[in-house]
Amino acid sequence: MKKIMFNDKYGLTQAVLEGRKTQTRRIISKEFFSLVWDEREDTLVYENSDGDFIDIRKSKYCHYKEGKIVAIARSYKDMSYGALWDDCLEFEGVEPTKLAGWNNKMFVRADYMLHRIRINKVRIQRLQEISDNDCIKEGIFEDSGDDKFPPSIFYDFEGNKDDGFDTPREAYAALIDKISGKGTWESNPYVWVYEFELVKWV
Repeated sequence: MKKIMFNDKYGLTQAVLEGRKTQTRRIISKEFFSLVWDEREDTLVYENSDGDFIDIRKSKYCHYKEGKIVAIARSYKDMSYGALWDDCLEFEGVEPTKLAGWNNKMFVRADYMLHRIRINKVRIQRLQEISDNDCIKEGIFEDSGDDKFPPSIFYDFEGNKDDGFDTPREAYAALIDKISGKGTWESNPYVWVYEFELVKWV
């Protein structure tokens, strides 16, 4: 089983666990574009050694295949210690706090994770083709003014220290630049669009 990581600084892991985030976009590897490739509806294809064009979604470049169950990576420390010890993990006598994954979810084992998602659909698009509705599925949320500001509707994401945004796309553009680096939105790369649902596991 594979694992998938969501950004914690901007609350995206929690958004997935709460069911507010059901899509994720990941930039397609530059390696792919060294091949002979083309667009086909909602995907990309590449030419193999036999001269046939293969859907990228059926290749090694697609990390998460449609229909697969994927573990949501969280550090062992961030998960309930009781659930870790009693319901899920068998550390074979090793103290959990001594494991590399105690503080860093990059080193956790997928089968030790308490929450998982099912990949329901995989498609390809340019980043800026995202719709307002899909921005909401990416974890952007609608908010309104408080006592300090007059009531108004705006869009935001967890951890944003600046003003809110007029549209979901503006909010998502700011979020993706924070996650993937300044200029990501402007460069408009091809991205994987993974649509998923949270599945009950333990």
